[in-house]
Amino acid sequence: MSNKEVKTALKSAREAIRNKEYKEALKHCKAVLKQEKNNYNAWVFIGLAAAELEQPDQAQGAYRKATELEPGQLLAWQGLANLYEKSNQTDAKGDLASVYQKLLELYESDKQKWCEVCKKLVELYHQEKKHLEAARTWHKLVKIKQEEGADNAELHQLWKRMIQLLADSTQNQDNETQQLLLTAFEHAVNSADMIPSEDHQILYRDFIQCLSKFPHETARLKKACDDMMVLYPTLSYPLEVLCLHFIQSGTVTEEALHFCCRLMEMDASSGPGFIGLGIKSLQEKKYEEAAKHLSEGKCIIQTKIKMLEQLGDPDALLEQKNLALRLKAEALIKTLDADMAEDAISTLDDPLLLALKGRAYVNKGLIDQVAQQIMSSHPHVAEAHALEGLIHYTQKNYQQAEKSFQSAIEREAEVAEYHHYLGLTYWSMGEETRKDKTKALSQFLKAAKLDSYMGSVFCYLGHYYRDVAGDKNRARGCYKKAFELNQSDGEAGSAAVDLSMELGDTETAIAVLTSVTEKASAGAAKWAWIRRGLYYLRANQHSQAVADLQAALRADPKDSNCWESLGEAYLSRGGYTTALKSFTKASELNPESVYSIYQAAVIDQLLGRYKEAIAEYQKILKKSKEYVSALKGLGECYLMVARAALADYLDDKALDCIEQSLEYFTQAAKCRPDISCLWKLLGDACTSVHVISTSKVNVKVLGYLIGQKTDRQTLKKSELLILGGRCYGRALKLMSLPNIWCDLGINYYHQAQHLTAMGSDTNEISELLEKSVQCLKKAVRLDSKNYLYWNALGVVLSCLSAIGNYALAQHCFIKSVQAEQINVVAWTNLGVLYLVNGHIEQAHEAFKVAQSLEPSYLLCWIGQAFIAESVGSYDTMDLFRHTTELSMHTEGAKGYAHWVCSTLQDKSNRNSELYQYNIIQMHAIPAAQVVLSKYTERIQDDASAFTMLGYLNEYLQLNKQATGAYERAVSLLKNSKDKEKWNIAMRNYGRSLCGIGQYDKAIQAYMSTCLSEFDDLVGIALAYFRKGLLQESIKAYEKALSIAESEHDKADILTALAIIEYKQNNVDAAKTLLFKCSILKEPSTESLQALCALGLAKQDATLATAALKELLKHVKGKDHLYERCLIISAVYALQGRNVGVQRQASKAIHTYQEAATGREWGGEGRKGLWGGAVAGSIARILDLNQGKKALLNTAVNQLAAGCHLIEDEKNNPLKNIQKAIHLFPDDPAAWAVLMAACHAENTVVCLNNTQLRRTDLETMLVATVSAKRNNFPANYIQALEDWSLCQAITGLKEMGRLTEAEALCTKGLKSCPEQPALFLLLRQIQCRQLLQSHKELPDTVLEELRKTVMTSGSSVAAWHWLAKVYESQRMMVAAEMCYRKSLQLASQQGNWHGKLSSLLRLAMLALEICMANVSNDHWPSLVQEATTEALKLSFCPLAVLLRALLQYSRKMGARETRRMLEKVVYQPGYPETIVSVARWYLLKHLYAKDDYELIDVLIANAKANGDTRALELDKKLSAHS
Repeated sequence: MSNKEVKTALKSAREAIRNKEYKEALKHCKAVLKQEKNNYNAWVFIGLAAAELEQPDQAQGAYRKATELEPGQLLAWQGLANLYEKSNQTDAKGDLASVYQKLLELYESDKQKWCEVCKKLVELYHQEKKHLEAARTWHKLVKIKQEEGADNAELHQLWKRMIQLLADSTQNQDNETQQLLLTAFEHAVNSADMIPSEDHQILYRDFIQCLSKFPHETARLKKACDDMMVLYPTLSYPLEVLCLHFIQSGTVTEEALHFCCRLMEMDASSGPGFIGLGIKSLQEKKYEEAAKHLSEGKCIIQTKIKMLEQLGDPDALLEQKNLALRLKAEALIKTLDADMAEDAISTLDDPLLLALKGRAYVNKGLIDQVAQQIMSSHPHVAEAHALEGLIHYTQKNYQQAEKSFQSAIEREAEVAEYHHYLGLTYWSMGEETRKDKTKALSQFLKAAKLDSYMGSVFCYLGHYYRDVAGDKNRARGCYKKAFELNQSDGEAGSAAVDLSMELGDTETAIAVLTSVTEKASAGAAKWAWIRRGLYYLRANQHSQAVADLQAALRADPKDSNCWESLGEAYLSRGGYTTALKSFTKASELNPESVYSIYQAAVIDQLLGRYKEAIAEYQKILKKSKEYVSALKGLGECYLMVARAALADYLDDKALDCIEQSLEYFTQAAKCRPDISCLWKLLGDACTSVHVISTSKVNVKVLGYLIGQKTDRQTLKKSELLILGGRCYGRALKLMSLPNIWCDLGINYYHQAQHLTAMGSDTNEISELLEKSVQCLKKAVRLDSKNYLYWNALGVVLSCLSAIGNYALAQHCFIKSVQAEQINVVAWTNLGVLYLVNGHIEQAHEAFKVAQSLEPSYLLCWIGQAFIAESVGSYDTMDLFRHTTELSMHTEGAKGYAHWVCSTLQDKSNRNSELYQYNIIQMHAIPAAQVVLSKYTERIQDDASAFTMLGYLNEYLQLNKQATGAYERAVSLLKNSKDKEKWNIAMRNYGRSLCGIGQYDKAIQAYMSTCLSEFDDLVGIALAYFRKGLLQESIKAYEKALSIAESEHDKADILTALAIIEYKQNNVDAAKTLLFKCSILKEPSTESLQALCALGLAKQDATLATAALKELLKHVKGKDHLYERCLIISAVYALQGRNVGVQRQASKAIHTYQEAATGREWGGEGRKGLWGGAVAGSIARILDLNQGKKALLNTAVNQLAAGCHLIEDEKNNPLKNIQKAIHLFPDDPAAWAVLMAACHAENTVVCLNNTQLRRTDLETMLVATVSAKRNNFPANYIQALEDWSLCQAITGLKEMGRLTEAEALCTKGLKSCPEQPALFLLLRQIQCRQLLQSHKELPDTVLEELRKTVMTSGSSVAAWHWLAKVYESQRMMVAAEMCYRKSLQLASQQGNWHGKLSSLLRLAMLALEICMANVSNDHWPSLVQEATTEALKLSFCPLAVLLRALLQYSRKMGARETRRMLEKVVYQPGYPETIVSVARWYLLKHLYAKDDYELIDVLIANAKANGDTRALELDKKLSAHS
């Protein structure tokens, strides 16, 4: 047929159908199908005709064929829907839902038809009781209508229809369906047209009744009731519901009582109202009132029950009645009245209630006398016998239980429950009955026949068929029936699912689990969630498994097995952290579970948390010492820690961990010697020592491992490597694997390397290498695609000359690259092979490829560095430095250290950019020292490495470490034939010994050399000098001078000789030698500095100035900046140019900021001292290397400037010196400054009358200063000790601890009797004791004191003290003379502080006499004179104050007095201690003038500054004014 004929045939078929000639239509369609089998219209017409001819199967097939051909066309689906709607078959109903769903998809554009089909689908779901699907679909329909803008009335009807669909099945609904129902109620209530109305009231009642069935919707119920009471205030229904809700909760609150009262007001005969009031009275212990209310409530409810019995629904109020009875009995019992007790007994006399009560007690495990009571009062009631049997059954008294249940059955044989309990009794009885369960089976079958809805009976039938009969299919049927009857029976459900899984019916099992989980509320159906989760876990659907197991845990968060399963799920999907938390939680819940602890340990091990993993494994071993997996895990953890330590070059730690790993691996192998991996791991542990120095390896292993009966045996490196090979061999016997063959080959290779390093027999080495090659070839044959095996074979073939086959090695590396394209190791090894054979270009290309594959791979960079070194590239040092930055490697470390040391030895390039970048900016010296320290830690027989390490340590001023390194180099070269290296090593060793003060050893070291080299002679000369052997030192220097070649060396030697001559007090000889230095062609700066210092020491300004001029000609830039600045400042000071001193220091600091240390600023005046403190702080920030000096100088300047803790808690002398001590605890000067800072703080505390905090430190600090003697000159240490002792005695004296001070002073004089300062202190202490008696001192005592001060005539402070003694004796003229003497002495010494202190003390002495109104013009003029001179020295706030007080004493009320005092009070820059005094006198002046306006200003100022003394004075003066 042509297309035209097909169309004609289809048209004829359509006409035949229209004319109801269906058979004719079928003929036309079949004719079409012969030509076109897939003609859509023909199949549709066949379906329509067959349906009309009542041939449903043919019609269904035709429609189905059409839908398969054109699934997006409507006709076939419409026909199929019509066909299914007319059919009464159950299968058709099931398929109809899917057809409707398809039609909904096709009708998306036609909303009207979509809604029609949607309604049909919902009705279908409703008929099939698929409530959730019905609710979802209808909810979607309502949303569509809302989007179309349907009116409120239509939407209201739709919501009501949804309520009708769902309201009849609220008890069996899941959470989502319940929420949809409540949503429908809310919308229906709010969308009603007429509010209030009767229909709306009924709808609201239904809504509240529905809410009352859901216990978790309490808040919603209260809101609905409140809203209904607002709309219908006269209706009592919402109040009744609320009251019943509170009654069922068991506690009547104030809110509940309020509702009950309102209910009683509206309905005086409300049963719930009376019960609520009764419960409230019961709570308040008003028992009679409670019994009355409850009795009335019970009567009202009883009446309603009778009315409902006529209507056929009496159950609604039975619960309320029983509750009222129970509560009434409780109230009656608690009245403690006999009559009332009788009434209570009669209340509970109903046998049914007694039986129920007994049943409840049994369920709670509380066996009571209820059975005896009911048996005595109702012996013929079957329920009493049943209760008695239940009690016996609970007590496992099965024989008595059997008799009781049989008695109950005799009385009421048709009660299924009695047969059920009798069956349970038989099921649990003795051994014979356990073997033969037929009795139990017969009772269970009877119970099932009597009550086919008793699910527990079918559950036990399932137990019988599963455990006894072995019929799993019938058992599954019984379990399924039990679960269908009781959806909450998890035992039956889980058993049905488990049997379905066993029988291979996975789909059914999953369907049941899915159905249960979909309907389950949160925290329920644990058994279903966990089983489905485990199924998903087995099916590798990890995300679903996690979700289901989490849901199971919400039902039971304390199920350790569930936590374990969740941990497995997390672990399977790679969530190690969450898995670890799950296993940890499981182990907490069940500490006896070894599996949880083991899994947690395994995860910790995988995450690299070896410390935690070891702890977990140890826990397991405490429970089970032979748990092989834990022993293996422990060994692996220790082995991984050892490998990490080896990577960090912590070899000692690595050896400890290797020893531990061997112990645990051995214990595991002892328990299970048949496990190959344990022997392989033992081999790994033994072989891992190959990189460690031979001298370090002494590892203890268990005797079992080496076949001995001893407990432990110590093995050397060679023995461990051999043991590792034996372990690999044992592993291969158990399981021949290529990776073990490879490990064995590598082990033989390491054994050969070790023997080569030890200088062993070459035949033995060749034999081991041959074994290594054979093992690796075996590995390659077993697995030729493994690139690691090819690479290892190439390394062994190329490494040693004994079997060196470079061509074959090259072939192996190429095969490795072919096996794995991204193979950085093979490319690097190939580059090394080319480099060894001199093919530099090929090596460079190979290394280049390796770098491109993995830029962070270390060895390829080392190879490039060797290439750069071989071709003389400037990038060599950069490349070696880059290798040390990537990681630590011996070749890279030594290469970088070599280049750093070479650069440091070349002193001609110090100012070049290359040196600045490579050494200074890159911090090359400490970086090289660190990597070389690691190198020498591992390779301990490389003398050149130890020499370089000592050299770098010297640069870093690590003198002790340098000495140790040089000593090691000397020991390694002791038997060397190269005497030149030996001499160099001894020279270095002697120099380092001299640096740490071991001069005798240094001299011995130098003496062991030939002493023919210039450096040896200079070194031994310096050692002699520091030892104090000056003549020997001179001879050595003179010999060195005779062989010195350069002018610079000669100048240095002459300078040294001059220093020795000066030390011998031969000043002229020293000057002559220094003049010789200055006339050389190349005079050294050191000689000129020494000459200038000599002039300064001898107060020879001419010599110092001339030497300084010559020095400045030869010094440029930053060279010797600190020394130059110090010398210039000293020369200026010698010349009396004090301002120039500060300017010079300022100039140096501003020009070269990093050179500041703060020491230069300790010049004249408080400003200078503050400047020194600030400069020190800046220096510490700019240069951390000068941190100690900067902090020390900062603290000293702050102390001199009078800073203390109260002024600034963060930046003060005590804080700064403490920081300095923490940085450099070996400096005795820092401890001395700490003593001074503590004394200053104690003085401030005494002045402020607060409690001392730093006591009993003096003796300890003195001892500390004496103990810090290392590397400091003896005279320097002696000076510090003397000062510290005097300071400690002064501190004790100031705190009034005179006895301790005198004892310490006496002790000091015994050890050093010729110390004027100590003798003066002793006299001061003794005099203070006399002065405290307030008696006049005899003239003889005063004369003795004057002689003592004269003995220590260079002490300004001594004259000050003597002046104070004269003041105490009112000998003012003598005191003045003492102050003038101290002023003269300070001027002679150039002591600026002494001059200022003497002037101020003199002024204060004169002012004190003036304030006493002594009429003498001498004293006022003395105040003026002293303060004027003090202000000439520097700005002095105290001097200004003293002038103001002098004016006050002269003319208290004068305007000038006020002006001078106000200047001190209000101008900035004056310390608060001085301002406070001025404020006090200014206040008295203002009150004398009655100037209250200025008084208010002054008081405000005092309050702002916290001046309590001024405020107290103001109160006193204002009270008297």
